[in-house]
Amino acid sequence: MTVYTTLDSPLGELLLVGEESATAKGGTALAALTVPGRKNGAVVKDDWAEDADAFAEITAQLRSYFDGRLTHFDIECTGSSSEFQRRVWKALEAIPYGSTLTYGDIATRIGAPKAAVRAVGTAIGANPLLVVRPCHRVIGANGALTGYAGGLERKRQLLDLESSRRTAWT
Repeated sequence: MTVYTTLDSPLGELLLVGEESATAKGGTALAALTVPGRKNGAVVKDDWAEDADAFAEITAQLRSYFDGRLTHFDIECTGSSSEFQRRVWKALEAIPYGSTLTYGDIATRIGAPKAAVRAVGTAIGANPLLVVRPCHRVIGANGALTGYAGGLERKRQLLDLESSRRTAWT
């Protein structure tokens, strides 16, 4: 069964979509995390059930992240993707909190040629789990903020949050 809830955050109201799971902490595996105005983001469907309690563990982790107390999520995720997307998304999850990599760096890390940068960008753009799967940590080769499905202002917010918190941790 698909369940959803919303959560107020510094990025605006987040839409969380999940599936019941016997193995996930709290019983829900996260399928999508969408920010307002996200291109191709999740939209509530009639057959989904609103259930804030199903997301208690996930929302607790998100609140801890936004408060600067959590630097790595431990959330079971679900959804379909290609093998290439899974490789790219796994590389995203390995980017340390407060750090950034380029699209070319991701291509290299997954064993793809540097020429695969556009394909890497497309896979990153298809990431349904903004914030949790940290695609905001990927920047252009020249250091510019590029290509964030949640908008570049939100990407800057997340990088600034992590940068300021990283300084406090070190």
